Amino acid sequence: MANRRLTVAQAVVSFLAAQWSERDGIEHRLIEGCFGIFGHGNLAGLGQALLEAEIYEPGSLTYYQARNEQAMVHAATAFSKMRNRLSTLACTSSIGPGATNMVTGAALATINRLPVLLLPGDAFATRVSDPVLQQLELFGARDVSVNDAFRPVSKFFDRVNRPEQLIDALLGGMRVLTDPAETGAVTICLPQDVQAEAFEWPSELFDRRVWHIARQAPDPAALARAVAVLRSADRPLIVVGGGVVYSEATEALRDLAELTGIPVAETQAGKGTLPYNHPQSMGAIGATGTTSANALAREADVIIGVGTRWGDFTTASRTVFANPTVRFVNINIASFDAVKHSGVALVGDARVVLEDFTEELRDWSVDEQYRADATALARGWDQIVTQAYAVESRPLPAQSAVIGAVNEISEPTDVVVCAAGSMPGDLHKLWRTRDPKGYHVEYGYSCMGYEIAGGLGAKMAAPDREVYVMVGDGSYLMMSQELVTAVQERVKLIVVLVENHGFASIGSLSETVGTDRFGTSYRERNLETGRLDGANLPVDFAMNAESLGVRVFRAKTIEELRASLRAAKSESGPVVVHIETDPLIGAPASEAWWDVPVAEVSRLETTIRARGVYEKGKRQQRRFL
Repeated sequence: MANRRLTVAQAVVSFLAAQWSERDGIEHRLIEGCFGIFGHGNLAGLGQALLEAEIYEPGSLTYYQARNEQAMVHAATAFSKMRNRLSTLACTSSIGPGATNMVTGAALATINRLPVLLLPGDAFATRVSDPVLQQLELFGARDVSVNDAFRPVSKFFDRVNRPEQLIDALLGGMRVLTDPAETGAVTICLPQDVQAEAFEWPSELFDRRVWHIARQAPDPAALARAVAVLRSADRPLIVVGGGVVYSEATEALRDLAELTGIPVAETQAGKGTLPYNHPQSMGAIGATGTTSANALAREADVIIGVGTRWGDFTTASRTVFANPTVRFVNINIASFDAVKHSGVALVGDARVVLEDFTEELRDWSVDEQYRADATALARGWDQIVTQAYAVESRPLPAQSAVIGAVNEISEPTDVVVCAAGSMPGDLHKLWRTRDPKGYHVEYGYSCMGYEIAGGLGAKMAAPDREVYVMVGDGSYLMMSQELVTAVQERVKLIVVLVENHGFASIGSLSETVGTDRFGTSYRERNLETGRLDGANLPVDFAMNAESLGVRVFRAKTIEELRASLRAAKSESGPVVVHIETDPLIGAPASEAWWDVPVAEVSRLETTIRARGVYEKGKRQQRRFL
């Protein structure tokens, strides 16, 4: 076949437009578009190539304009999460600060095991103009650029210094994007001179290519060992993570739970795998968990972890699984996660393994009394949720009541999006999930600023669903710019902006470590004390949102919030609903612990008392050897 003479950037765009993924016989566009902010590092290369594609091949690789490089990576990651890792978006930036702005987004994607493609501009490969604007110079390492900061936060990293290197870089990157065990951020750095350089490419490079995503079956011997462990259990508990959702294994999970009666607890990424009112659904587990799930976890003799990486919030810093003889069975596509806690490792696709479990256990179930006790515990927690939703204002409403109002107004298939602050913990405990894709909380990196960008990506991936973004004023101030992108692209978001005058989550945490909410409130500096303990800052968040072009509703009460949410549903573009809450009204306690060190010596009595509580918690930690 004849070669095609294209620049490196034109070759990248043409290649990406031809990539597809396939699972269960269904094909998906692998790279559905490209976010980009242009500068001298990518304007003449990828910028030119995307423009040319838009004019001559419309729809081949749609360009989306972003306002913040970190935010566009968050949006692409959220898109991937919503699509169960079968499709994603690319992101391109200029050299220098544009590129390093994406590093946080790369870390978030990799930590959460979500595929995203990053194409940062880089310094001249020829070095003929060194040092160029925004170039890092290290005297003892001339081949290092700021883009090397991507190496530890990417699952795949390459720098294309010659056109000939591009083919291997692209194919290697696509392999990682479509490998559920290895996926995360894929970073391919493109020096600005190389981007614009022409080359004779083999035409086959641009043929339609399908990347097949297999459902890996477990090793039969490992399956037999795991089944034997489970059959010996008296009080087993299933803990589900995001892998169950990404594998589309929720029906297989439900079948196993109903057959055997094993109760199911959920991590942040796994929340929604069972409807909240299912008899085997115990809700959230761990430091932000429910009393029902945590009570069962403390007594469980066998824990079956499915698609979870066992983060410290899930395990309550390794204190919630308190049975001295507890054993673990870990079902995970990644062997790295499957061997954690010295468990029986079942490496395989979650849906395949759960279906195998169901076949092997058709003649086995838990004791009927255990099944009934677990359901009763879950019903008891649901009554606590009802009470939290109905907390009266005094004079400002509680955040739990805000969550209740949004949950009530939203439809079962609508999506709630959040990431950082006190809101994710409250949502984990209190949100009544009704659909496997209805709960979208980024808690692997818990990155402030993800919320609005993540909501944008989620809505782009699922335009038929209403998306509710729950964001506090702290996260809003860090990254609200993508509201402008939502206006530009006519992407409908309902942003519930909760103003609590600072960092409510860290304020509460600071009390547990004895620092009395220091540095967590948005206050003016008091000229008499010299401290930040003056009046609340006079920031008008609603007016700020309105200035970005969105429709704004102001609510002072929960009833006004409900009315605003109903009105927002009829809007065609992005909406912000603003409400002020009382940060001192907390959600119901999870009766679990989180390991945050407390100063060992102090002159503060609050810190001394907190150290005593901390040492008590440390004594409960386990190593699971």
